[in-house]
Amino acid sequence: MNTEKLLANVRIIPDFPIKGILFYDVTTLFKNAECLKIMTDDLYDYYKHKGITKVVGIESRGFVLGGAIAERLGAGLIMARKPGKLPADVLEETYDKEYGTDTIQIHRDALKGTDIVLLHDDLLATGGTMAAAERLVKKFGVKKIYVNFIIEIKDLKGRDVFPKDTDIYTLLSVSEHH
Repeated sequence: MNTEKLLANVRIIPDFPIKGILFYDVTTLFKNAECLKIMTDDLYDYYKHKGITKVVGIESRGFVLGGAIAERLGAGLIMARKPGKLPADVLEETYDKEYGTDTIQIHRDALKGTDIVLLHDDLLATGGTMAAAERLVKKFGVKKIYVNFIIEIKDLKGRDVFPKDTDIYTLLSVSEHH
């Protein structure tokens, strides 16, 4: 994989959404056809022999590469969304954030026990959203769960919120202060 090419194309925005946060914007990776191909090829190569049947994209940037990798793997795409966005019956998981709680939902009929699932999102920071998504997918009794991010901010130790046996793969690893 061309890590340097990807890093050079991530837009870094200081003090967004609040002062003191360094925001890693992956939309610049999505708009660059070469970067999109590099990411999709790398994820396909990493996951192609793992038997994945469903990719769960986390709202909303996780839908982009989640959809691309699902297509390449011949898997279905499931959208994990915030409350009120999915029209049918849902299962949900509520989790703590810095200021309050949030909830993530998946359609009740989205997964079954025979599925092997890849959870995908753009960024691993503190890990709260994805850890909740992993707990939610476990409610379906699936055979196996893999977790993937485009970027991991190592300093924030987001991996620490997952069970030790969680299979986590990231394309890029950066420090909080770049």
